[in-house]
Amino acid sequence: MNDEITQLLKSIKLPAIADILDAELTHAEKTELSYQEFLARLLRAQWHHRQQSALAWRIDRANLPEEWTLETFPFKRQPGISQRQIRAFAELDFVAKHENIVFIGPTGVGKTGIASALLLKALQNGHRGLFVRAQDLFDEMYASLADRSSRKLVASLARVDLLVIDEMGYLNLRPEQTNIFFKLMEERYRQRATIITTNLEFDEWHHFLGNKPLVDALISRLLHQCHTVRVNGPSLRDPSDAASARPPKKAAVPTTGNAEPTETK
Repeated sequence: MNDEITQLLKSIKLPAIADILDAELTHAEKTELSYQEFLARLLRAQWHHRQQSALAWRIDRANLPEEWTLETFPFKRQPGISQRQIRAFAELDFVAKHENIVFIGPTGVGKTGIASALLLKALQNGHRGLFVRAQDLFDEMYASLADRSSRKLVASLARVDLLVIDEMGYLNLRPEQTNIFFKLMEERYRQRATIITTNLEFDEWHHFLGNKPLVDALISRLLHQCHTVRVNGPSLRDPSDAASARPPKKAAVPTTGNAEPTETK
């Protein structure tokens, strides 16, 4: 009978219950659990399994580049970043309010690490997110012109709850790329949250994006609901202290979200 129940559980996609059924039956007999308590234990195990699967699905698709978490980021080594402010961002109100965050600072100060950690926190809380290097994003936008898939690309990126665009800086762009990027940011405006890291001040963006009137309109939308964080601190890539600046090989990612994977991109 147990074998038949196990097969049925797997057939109706309840693998976690199937895996623990024998152990839970033994436990129930020894402790004389009520039917309600026994059922609750089985359902709770399946629920946790689905949360873990959903989180793994979101992380896999988010393309996270670094394994920093807010718990492992070396705030003590980077006085240019306010831990209190970042902890406030980690409450994710900016995601709920569709606000933006722009980290401005030189290379190596931890902008990417903090952005990745905030994205991970959003993923843990059930949001869908994506990390993309600015150069890769603009390359993909240019490639989309060849097969006329620009509209599809923008629509896909516009739906992401939290989009992280890393290393907006000295890029060689064509006008078509700038136009597509403007369209993307226009569709995300007041609809989704975006994090951007850059080593350039806003008044320098037209140097690589071109078309100053369009860039001014872009920045106006970006800054309307935006937290600008300037990171003026030491580089975390000092070779003499590389070990303490390196992210852990395996970052802990506790499940706190409640989203179920329902589609793939």
